[in-house]
Amino acid sequence: MTTLLIKNAYLVTIDDHQREIPEGGLFIRDGVIEQIGATHDLPSTADEVLDLKGHVVLPGLVNTHHHFYQTLTRAVPAAQDANLFNWLKTLYPIWARFQPDDIFVSTQTALAELALSGCTTASDHLYLFPNGSKLDDEIAAALEIGVRLQASRGSMSLGESKGGLPPDSVVDTEENILKDSQRLIEKYHDAKPGAMTQIVLAPCSPFSVTSDLMKQSAKMAREYGVHLHTHLAETEDEDQFCRRMFGHRPVGYMQEVDWVGGDVWFAHAVWVNDEEIKVFAKHHCGVAHCPTSNMRLASGIAPVKEYRAAGVNVGLGVDGSASNDGSHLLAEVRNAMLVSRVKEGLTGFSASPSPSRGGQGEGRKLMTAREALHLGTRGGAAVLGRTDIGSLEVGKCADFFAVNLNKLSYTGMHDPVSAVVFAQSMNVDYTVVGGKFVVKEGQLVTVNEHKLIEKHNKAARRLLAG
Repeated sequence: MTTLLIKNAYLVTIDDHQREIPEGGLFIRDGVIEQIGATHDLPSTADEVLDLKGHVVLPGLVNTHHHFYQTLTRAVPAAQDANLFNWLKTLYPIWARFQPDDIFVSTQTALAELALSGCTTASDHLYLFPNGSKLDDEIAAALEIGVRLQASRGSMSLGESKGGLPPDSVVDTEENILKDSQRLIEKYHDAKPGAMTQIVLAPCSPFSVTSDLMKQSAKMAREYGVHLHTHLAETEDEDQFCRRMFGHRPVGYMQEVDWVGGDVWFAHAVWVNDEEIKVFAKHHCGVAHCPTSNMRLASGIAPVKEYRAAGVNVGLGVDGSASNDGSHLLAEVRNAMLVSRVKEGLTGFSASPSPSRGGQGEGRKLMTAREALHLGTRGGAAVLGRTDIGSLEVGKCADFFAVNLNKLSYTGMHDPVSAVVFAQSMNVDYTVVGGKFVVKEGQLVTVNEHKLIEKHNKAARRLLAG
């Protein structure tokens, strides 16, 4: 058994009681929180003791949507100023040149960035497998980094020749997709609390897979008890495609192919109406809100306030690193708060300030920093269907991050919790997953960052060179 004691931190639990403990700490045994509270109420010794005086400690951030492989195609000139469909058409031919090593190195780059931003669990959506690439390459890379992985076995089966958006060179047969999906679930999926790897079935989008594959994937997922994920209602173009191809709006199409339920979450879900929000709420579907990517591609602003009012679980996603162009989840928390305020401003906002901490009066409409952090932690855990992460509570995984507030960017900040959201997003000082350090004193400890950068840039140059 190994023990870890965290003491003297400003501890933020984000549990049902929303506790904030100014001189708080955690006592961790074998990767699980055994005690939580004021430092003077905790054991005084452990195998490792870390005094985090001057730091704020929060539950590890949960990333609900990403495409790790896209770290290799960031800021590609021809794709910098395009909307979603044109952006994809530009990048598909480049992605068709991926090799297995590219999947490995891009995964490590994305997860390293995420860990440095306080992320402890990440869901990735890998949906093309050229030149012998496999989801196994991603899983192996993630295990070395030490961040929990929801590995989504994505797929594309509807190429241009059949009316889809992607070129035929990057699609696969439904038979191969389903066979590999079954193999991956049986080999890697771990349903137990504290799992480092779980498999998700994730046909890419309505414009890149057939209705039959959607139905068969849903059937397989429910037979094995794994979750389902796809892009949905990201743009107006997608809405028009679904009407033309399937005779339904995107949400109606999901109902048609058995893709509603508590085991389903959708990326983006921007272009939905009030009735469709009610469908999500009724069937307990989750949403991965990706504010930065939606701004980058001019896709719109998801109705997060309406989702939350209806009881829909909402988490955050950095989305593809070629539509962001980074993997900083704490920045996503900040942007979620800010873009929600932009949306309120577009519809009209009026509320009288209140002197109470962190808020305005009863008429408040603006998303607070604490609400944004909830999306990035408990919200994300709920979307992924995980009850073992997302908050700091006895019996849950010891997943957390810490930020040293004794830095220039935090000077003059009078609220330690809001400081990490309102300030310009910085890398964190500690990221711990299951009681093990992934980031310590601001440095990655599970991978050599300089060697990773060198290897990653070499692969990126090769891909663009053709």
